[in-house]
Amino acid sequence: MSAIRRKDRDLILQALSAGVVPRAGLRYIQVGRSREVEALVRDIDRIADGGSSMRFLIGEYGAGKTFFLNLVRLIALERKCVTIHADLAPDRRVHATGGQARGLYAEAVRNMATRTRPEGGALPSVVERFVTECVREAEATGSPVERTIDRRLAPLLDMLGGHDFAAVLKAYWRGHEEGDEALKSSALRWLRAEYATKTEARQALPVRSIIDDADVYDTFKLLSGFVRIAGYAGMLVVFDEMVNLYKLQSAQARNQNYEQILRMLNDVLQGNVEGLGFVLGGTPDFLLDSRRGLYSYQALQSRLAENSFATEGRVDMSGPVLRLQSLSPEDLLILLSNIRAVFALEDPEAYLVPDQALTAFMEHCNRRIGEAYFRTPRNTIKAFVQFLSVLEQNPGTDWRALIGGVAPEAEEDEGGEEADDELVDLRI
Repeated sequence: MSAIRRKDRDLILQALSAGVVPRAGLRYIQVGRSREVEALVRDIDRIADGGSSMRFLIGEYGAGKTFFLNLVRLIALERKCVTIHADLAPDRRVHATGGQARGLYAEAVRNMATRTRPEGGALPSVVERFVTECVREAEATGSPVERTIDRRLAPLLDMLGGHDFAAVLKAYWRGHEEGDEALKSSALRWLRAEYATKTEARQALPVRSIIDDADVYDTFKLLSGFVRIAGYAGMLVVFDEMVNLYKLQSAQARNQNYEQILRMLNDVLQGNVEGLGFVLGGTPDFLLDSRRGLYSYQALQSRLAENSFATEGRVDMSGPVLRLQSLSPEDLLILLSNIRAVFALEDPEAYLVPDQALTAFMEHCNRRIGEAYFRTPRNTIKAFVQFLSVLEQNPGTDWRALIGGVAPEAEEDEGGEEADDELVDLRI
């Protein structure tokens, strides 16, 4: 591992002190999870090789799903994949008739990332790369640019919605050639599902359709094909907070969402999609509840049932379900040690406290709030970062005297609302 840059150090510490998972520099603080990471790396390599994958990342409140999903996205970017991601919410679902599925798609595409644009908003650069490559190829072969675009997009024409998708990309090229920023903007709006009506889209572009609730999954498949044509290895779709489907009051709405998930899973298992992967994060209730969870849908239960031979500590990482365990005290000790190293820019000579201080800090937290300090450790980690910050800014302060003034608070588990505590996700 390369030495940490001060920029990454500051970003990590700023996020931890605010109680959220850092969006950069995750490799400097990750703990464990090597087998799970290896399983997802194999999935990403399969996607890059033209295959497909779908994983359900299941963990209790505080098991580390958000951190794990962020890390998986970063690994996919390093493997030259495009990633899109979104959290499900009451107004964002995988299936709907009132715009909620389109809302999920729009949020995911707004978060599109590449290795050079890991922070998101990468759709314009992906489209621009495709257009630039087409222009370059046309100049080299002496062919018209439009014919080159048609040839390269030909594989998409057999897919549902492929003709309008190709027409939008050609419209973007015309805007590129003619310096028509309005036309380019209209093309990107269509690709981001920002047109609410067909009439509005038809006034701006040569299309007869828009990306609507019923088209979301098929458009993901179109996007995955397009990014591969544009020179990327494949596309990974990451959805978190799947528990929001479990919380739907309408049994019909839940079943329609589960039916869509079944369609996605069947396509992956049967090899009907290429260069596309899904990772879905949710709680055990979302998976196992036989009344409202995925197991309430018999076809999904049969496909997601755990390997009956994986018992007594034996694991099976080949199935679609990956189970994450909660943070252990040992993991938290390593995590605190990593945070200490980040403070010191990985220079042991600059450590603010010795190893003894780490165990003393954990013992103090255990006395104050019990075992919750490692099950839901957001405030514990925040307190540790603040503890080190004071030592850093006040040279000569005795950590022993200071540690007694640390007062971490226990986190409340409000019915599994994962958004209340992001730092539990530092388990990986």
